[in-house]
Amino acid sequence: MRLRNKPWAKDMINDNLDLISVHPEKMAGKWQSKFDKEQPLFIEVGSGKGRFITELAKRNPQNNYIAIEVQEGAIALLLKKQVENKIPNLQLLLANGANLDEMFAEDEVSGVYLNFSDPWPKTRHEKRRLTYKSFLSQYETVLKKDGILQFKTDNQGLFEYSLLSMNNYGMVFDDISLDLHNDEEKNAANIETEYEEKFSKKGFRINYLKAHFKN
Repeated sequence: MRLRNKPWAKDMINDNLDLISVHPEKMAGKWQSKFDKEQPLFIEVGSGKGRFITELAKRNPQNNYIAIEVQEGAIALLLKKQVENKIPNLQLLLANGANLDEMFAEDEVSGVYLNFSDPWPKTRHEKRRLTYKSFLSQYETVLKKDGILQFKTDNQGLFEYSLLSMNNYGMVFDDISLDLHNDEEKNAANIETEYEEKFSKKGFRINYLKAHFKN
């Protein structure tokens, strides 16, 4: 979902380069220098307005997190919150998540979160889906050997495609739910995105999976 342009966004970004990166290609292998402590690093590809990653960072001070978002308007809203709250284990990244292996070094990341990614439903757009094999290859490169991938979507077609894509790639599924919000045990630890809250209230089922790559 594309947001309206925020006239103030560029100035806010330029004034807060300690909290947001705009040249990630210079940071591969050096992301820990952006944080107060060197801790396991987790990234969310497509953070939107950032409710999920912000709350995740607050709940888990023992980890470091990077929110990756390509829309300037969306990440500017997240940056505005971060300027106010200064969560020490959260950094923002204005970038397209299509080239993670150029922005992060091999084995630099402990976990990848994909939340409500664009489903790109047309067959000719398959390669743009964030669970297409070329993206899985990038995640495998940047993830540590015990790294995890977590994925949520309300789009049944994308979820089924992702299960097949990951299975064909040889990934191992650690957890799967076809109705996360009605799974009491799993949902207890779930952090909703803004999109998730909106569409679950409309009756959309939330699909969830957690997987890892074979060593």
